[in-house]
Amino acid sequence: MDISASLVKELRDKTGAGLMDCKKALVETNGNIDQAVDWLREKGIAKAAKKSSRIAAEGSCEVKVKGNVAVIFELNCETDFVAKNVKFLNLVSLIGDALLVSQPETNEQALQSKVNGKPLQELLLEEVSTIGENLSFRRYELVKKSENQTFGAYVHMGGKIASLTVLNGISPEAAKDTAMHVAASNPRYVSRDEISEEFINHEKEVLLKEALNENAESDKPKPQNIIEKMVEGRLSKNLKDICLLNQPFVKNPDETVEQYVKSKGVSIALFKRLAVGEGVEKKEENFADEVMRQVG
Repeated sequence: MDISASLVKELRDKTGAGLMDCKKALVETNGNIDQAVDWLREKGIAKAAKKSSRIAAEGSCEVKVKGNVAVIFELNCETDFVAKNVKFLNLVSLIGDALLVSQPETNEQALQSKVNGKPLQELLLEEVSTIGENLSFRRYELVKKSENQTFGAYVHMGGKIASLTVLNGISPEAAKDTAMHVAASNPRYVSRDEISEEFINHEKEVLLKEALNENAESDKPKPQNIIEKMVEGRLSKNLKDICLLNQPFVKNPDETVEQYVKSKGVSIALFKRLAVGEGVEKKEENFADEVMRQVG
């Protein structure tokens, strides 16, 4: 039977199930949309789709490297309990291995990449039914390097943080060390050269208002030229704090990261860092209300 795209879309809108599952359900029920809904429910797929509205802010970040290719991504679930589950962790590893092979360029392409013979998007929907929580493939990046560069990869606390560095030159030790540093210190830029003028001007404006407010409340107000010097000093410190090369190296705070990599004969080309749940607005539950709902 020929199943139209509009019919598949209608079923998808009703159930939230994946396109392939919707099409299969319609084929199995000869295009009867009500029966197709029941078919999906019986398979547990429609039920899984309903869970997609839940907030998935726990999970695991992963970075995998093979040759000159690396992938770094975040797979979210709803609870820390599931995030530590072997089945979930195996799924994360399986996805990482598959993405290293398919090498999609974007998050959208990654969701269509085959994992165990199925598009990742469809596999995740099936796993929602098995695991019992919403799963979200939220962030993904593909990174490639040249032969004269080195990857450094580090995963902290079982996937709470994942970091990746690319060094110009060959030094596995320095690459791993800088990846650990990135995970620990959370820089925003490699160097000040990467910071936009817009960002710098905004910081100056904030710091100037802060200094003027302090000056207005001071018993001994400072002249304008001194305030301007204060602002420049604070700006310089703030920019150093967020630039990887200027940060004190975590394994030896007496030297900067820049001094450390220079001592190893390499330089930092770029870095990536993911932390679980960054930017996700977690739902705040009222415990008393939750208890009352359970009692009711």
